[in-house]
Amino acid sequence: MKIKDAIEILRPINCLMGSLTVIIGLLNTRTGILPEKLVVNIILGIIAYIFIAGSGMVINDIYDIEIDLVNRPQRPIPRGSITVSQAQILFGIYLIIGLIASVFNSALNILGFSNIVLAIIFGLIGWVYAKWGKRSGFIGNIVVSISFSIGLIYGAVLNSSIIPIYIYFFFFTSFFLLLSREVIKGCEDIEGDKLQGVKTLAIRIGIKKSKYISMIFAILAIFFFILTYFTPIINPTYFLFPMIFGLVDVGYVIILIFKKEQKKKDFKRISLFLKIGCFLGLIAFLFASI
Repeated sequence: MKIKDAIEILRPINCLMGSLTVIIGLLNTRTGILPEKLVVNIILGIIAYIFIAGSGMVINDIYDIEIDLVNRPQRPIPRGSITVSQAQILFGIYLIIGLIASVFNSALNILGFSNIVLAIIFGLIGWVYAKWGKRSGFIGNIVVSISFSIGLIYGAVLNSSIIPIYIYFFFFTSFFLLLSREVIKGCEDIEGDKLQGVKTLAIRIGIKKSKYISMIFAILAIFFFILTYFTPIINPTYFLFPMIFGLVDVGYVIILIFKKEQKKKDFKRISLFLKIGCFLGLIAFLFASI
């Protein structure tokens, strides 16, 4: 096993993008925090997130080896660059590094146990999803949505034991929008999921009902997104501009969902716009901290 293979299986780009949620949580709760403490929290928070999220990527590849041999043969395990036993060791190493970063940050800044508990839950989520969640369909969708959004709360906990209400609104906006997208992806991939035995909502209750459930989740995301503006965020003016773009994007998604006849390419389009909406939401949350 080469170092580049060990880094590749970590999926560093995905982990770095996810660590943005930790930075957002930190910056939006930085009032009264010393600059040097904030810098330490950002560095250790990013390290904890990247390695715990990375451990989830590794364990997922271990459980998905049979599927990846067919669908993603270029990944390190199916192409033979990393053996399953080596991947298991990497999983343990990455998870331990992430948890140590969390414990060290807690001890250094006298944070208590909240961030450590969240880090353990985050690590557990990755394993649960890989072992059971992925094929359970909707439960797996919930796990994925939580695992990305939890960084917002984790970042806030590093600064304060009392989490502002708008951080929770950030979390619910992200959670429901991602959940909406996961359900739509189930509609998009219904044929492949049937072959792999994945019990998505689209398979269990049909595409028509699933897309309306997705729409409800999108509306809930909009609700919490708008509600955020009326909370004491640091900069509501800077938050407003990207928020409007995000609302327009998700509003357009809701219009697309109302189309009677939809094919795979239509669901792919809806999924793309929901992904853009998630990105615009993160930008708005980031701007709220300026």
